[in-house]
Amino acid sequence: MHVPRRVLVTGAGGFVGSHLCEALLATGCTVIGLEGFVRTSYDPQIKRRNLRRCLAHPAFTLVEADLRYDTLEPHLQGVDTVVNQAAMPGLARSWTEFDAYAGCNLLALQRLVEAARTSGVRRFVQASTSSVYGTHAVGDETMPTQPISPYGVTKLAAEQLLLAHVGAYGFPAVILRYFSIYGPRQRPDMAYQIFIEALCAGRPITICGDGLQSRSNTYVADCVRGTIDAIGGAQVGEAYNIGGGVALTLNEAVGIIGEAMGVAPQTIHEPPRPGDQRHTAADVSKARDTFGYRPHVTPEVGLATQVAHILDDHSWSIRKLDRIPAPVS
Repeated sequence: MHVPRRVLVTGAGGFVGSHLCEALLATGCTVIGLEGFVRTSYDPQIKRRNLRRCLAHPAFTLVEADLRYDTLEPHLQGVDTVVNQAAMPGLARSWTEFDAYAGCNLLALQRLVEAARTSGVRRFVQASTSSVYGTHAVGDETMPTQPISPYGVTKLAAEQLLLAHVGAYGFPAVILRYFSIYGPRQRPDMAYQIFIEALCAGRPITICGDGLQSRSNTYVADCVRGTIDAIGGAQVGEAYNIGGGVALTLNEAVGIIGEAMGVAPQTIHEPPRPGDQRHTAADVSKARDTFGYRPHVTPEVGLATQVAHILDDHSWSIRKLDRIPAPVS
């Protein structure tokens, strides 16, 4: 079993990346957080805020570098493990900004893998996504990979690029397919973050589609725990689903958020977005049997925690909440 000691986490300032860095530091690892603060992703100041706890830790070093352009080898000296969380995320923008997705999700990975391979890295974990499966991602890793968005296409291509290095060079890589991660620090373009902020501002929630689309929601702490366990226990060249134990429809999630906030959400429906998945439900038995992955946090607890995190942010005032109608008894 590989035991990480000195870990480089790319995308360290992001949603999952920042939580992962904190968790690795808590295990006693030395962590190098590589962050490009790419402005085409989302506000770099959000990422800097995400890293506040890490920056106060003596075993953490922040490296500001862009995987697409900057020299990477010096930052990999002595590193035994790389976890690649860096990517251009989101479905909608991938239709109109494909160059950014190809650059961040493919070119960046190729350069990182080459640098990691020549530096003698002993374990490489690639964060992938359920979007590689397509419209219906319900089942285990034997599901066909038929992505329906340019984002999903680039993430599947990234998996194949990585496996080419495994086959050609024995590169010690594993792939984790994340299913709908949520929780504190969720990206500003993600649904639950948008829903909660809308309610805080006294606005109705906009749902694309009928709201009956379902997701295998995965709380960020479960995702991070699974990622760390995969570093030591996953098999090289294999892909693993990392999902939550409960699938919710979007309408059900809105109801849980409203209950956590003590409000009755008003909703507006718009047409579905191109590339949106209809249903996801992760069968995680492969990850469970290989490295003991089990999700623990229920959507009720996880969404309430995400709500509390946003309400604790001083940018939201009680006056905004006062404009939201009280729940109907």
